[in-house]
Amino acid sequence: MDPIRILLVDDHRIITDGLLGLLTAVPDMTCVGTCVQGAEALEALRHVAVDVVLMDIDMPVLDGIGALERIVRDHPHVKVIMLSMHDEPAMVQRVLHIGAAGYLVKNCGREELLLAIRNVQAGQRHFASSVVEGLLKQRQQQGAESAMLKDLSEREVEVLTALAEGLGNKEIGERLFISPRTVDTHRTNVMRKLGIHNVAGLVRVAIKAGLVN
Repeated sequence: MDPIRILLVDDHRIITDGLLGLLTAVPDMTCVGTCVQGAEALEALRHVAVDVVLMDIDMPVLDGIGALERIVRDHPHVKVIMLSMHDEPAMVQRVLHIGAAGYLVKNCGREELLLAIRNVQAGQRHFASSVVEGLLKQRQQQGAESAMLKDLSEREVEVLTALAEGLGNKEIGERLFISPRTVDTHRTNVMRKLGIHNVAGLVRVAIKAGLVN
């Protein structure tokens, strides 16, 4: 089999040098290039055959998120593994939604890195164990918060969502085709049912329940 062709994208030379040294010793993988930011990676993909891109998120000019969107759109056959210091569930969910094939944190071990590359090349997705644990924990928390909303009517959930988005009574009324006074009544009922006495508290619940980001 031909070796897996890998493009490294990170603005820290020590990272790309370290990864390059690691991949050099792996028979079924080869590094076909290194880039310091997303725009450079996109240019490289126009001229070099690549199977897997290992890419940082925080980079100058064009960051990993922007580059991922372009790669998914223009080079759908290329698999992208995000390699980042961030392991927040919201960030992981964002790149997952865009189309990343994998997500690793930079403190991962050599074996996990190689496994992730082989898995995504085989058509699977691979996420670091700490990332998976974070996603599961977030879903459990959202489930608990969602249970708090079970006593709310559909209209009350709509009002809660709009409040969490920062809309006022008039704006909510225009969105839902109800009067500002009716909005105020719904807000009062939501606060009473949830045992919350201010909008900030409602916003926290809405975020935890996954109604807004």
